[in-house]
Amino acid sequence: MTVLVAGASGFLGAEVCRQAVAAGERVVGTYHSGVVEIAGVEAHRLDVTDRAAVRDLVARIRPTVVIGTPYRYGDWAVTADGAAHIAYAAAEVGARLVHISSDALHAGRSEPYGDDEPPTPIFAYGAAKAAAETAVRVIDPAAALVRTSLILGERSKQIQLCRDALAGRAALFTDELRCPIDVDDLAGAVLELAGSDYAGTLNVAGADAVSRAELGLLVARREGLDPTLLKTTTGVEVGVVRPTEVRLDFTRATALLRTRLRGVRELLAV
Repeated sequence: MTVLVAGASGFLGAEVCRQAVAAGERVVGTYHSGVVEIAGVEAHRLDVTDRAAVRDLVARIRPTVVIGTPYRYGDWAVTADGAAHIAYAAAEVGARLVHISSDALHAGRSEPYGDDEPPTPIFAYGAAKAAAETAVRVIDPAAALVRTSLILGERSKQIQLCRDALAGRAALFTDELRCPIDVDDLAGAVLELAGSDYAGTLNVAGADAVSRAELGLLVARREGLDPTLLKTTTGVEVGVVRPTEVRLDFTRATALLRTRLRGVRELLAV
């Protein structure tokens, strides 16, 4: 296969590139403000908000698979319009599309969300992710849309935020619950889907539902830091409007994929 990873300079995009190269695929990665320094990846600078540029690059590469990972928090043009441009260009060349979505498009509730539940966004980023999904599904009904959660890894923003909260430089919410997933597991699942004919939305998340504050305590235990130093707050206290409890039911993904979706407690076990 020729795999085109849109957003290869990002945390997930880079891991998808590494695993695809290791599998012996030809890998092309795009970047905008970051850099792509992965051996075996052919890198191209691309502004996904430029529809003509996206179509031109995809037409020249003619990939077998396109994996859309780019996003920019608070930027509708990148998150929503960019996803539509990628989907349109992939459809023009007949490429298999795997689009990366997010649990942020749900409003939050105590019951887990199923794979096929419609978006219920309550803040701007969630609305942008919902719009992206809508565009992708209209343009390419055969595409796979991966709804995932907080992405973890040694260099992830989520783990660094926990370290910052333990050092008093940030605060973690006690009232925001998610299902964090390891970047290796997520990338493996994405590449499995790239080689399948699965169409529609699929929840791909970790086995454990934890609050951001609980995640911070797990990081403290693993790294031998004092958990009493963890600084916490709530969304209500700081006036943030975001989903609170968002659990993803990933039963379907477990049955469909070979990749094991580990829980955060296993990932951060001492």
